[in-house]
Amino acid sequence: MSKPRFRSWFALLLPLMVLVTLITWIELLEPVLTYFNHNDAPAIYYRDTFANLVFWHMLIVFLAIGLATIVALLCGIFVTRDFGRDFLPLARALANLGQTFPPVAVLALAIPSLGFGLKPTLVALFLYGLLPIFENTVTGLQQTPKSILEAAKGMGMSPLQQLRKVELPLALPLIISGIRTSMIISIGTATIGSTVASKGLGEVIIAGLLTDNMAFILQGGVIVALIAVISDQALLKIENRLTLKT
Repeated sequence: MSKPRFRSWFALLLPLMVLVTLITWIELLEPVLTYFNHNDAPAIYYRDTFANLVFWHMLIVFLAIGLATIVALLCGIFVTRDFGRDFLPLARALANLGQTFPPVAVLALAIPSLGFGLKPTLVALFLYGLLPIFENTVTGLQQTPKSILEAAKGMGMSPLQQLRKVELPLALPLIISGIRTSMIISIGTATIGSTVASKGLGEVIIAGLLTDNMAFILQGGVIVALIAVISDQALLKIENRLTLKT
């Protein structure tokens, strides 16, 4: 295995091993965490298991990014076709709207109609994740060389076949890059969902802030950071592999 390849796998596996250790044996760090805890409260967060909190945290992220990917991909395809090009400014403005409003504001607006829990958090992450995926989809599809499209047309491919067999495969690395950006943003942003009673790692961080317990804040913050690093490295490897294939 070459050094660059070894380093890329090391950058993925090391944080993964640390994450698994923290989730499974967080008690091992109690002497260290106690140092950061300046009151009589416990240094380890015991109200729920970290495995359960990570599950719910990532479930919300995957649902939001999955929905955002489907919507952004369909809109990106639509506005790059001849019959939909006139709608590109409108689609871009709507995608930008999701990042114009802070996620906290979206949560506040969504609570009256959706109530507390997962739903308002899902809406906030969905809106916040649209723009990078949409823009990368549009850019990737627009960058398909005309010579390749003409060659595909000359081979008798229909417009749908050109899209499925030529345009999307060539644009896929850039689309994955947009998904990666949205995923990393959402993993961090999902912590605010705990302010509206959504299950996740934000629960640990907020508990630490409310009780002035730095040990809780460190536990939640470090685990969220590790998940973000692992997701980034995993999607980067997929993106690089797809780039080599194209």
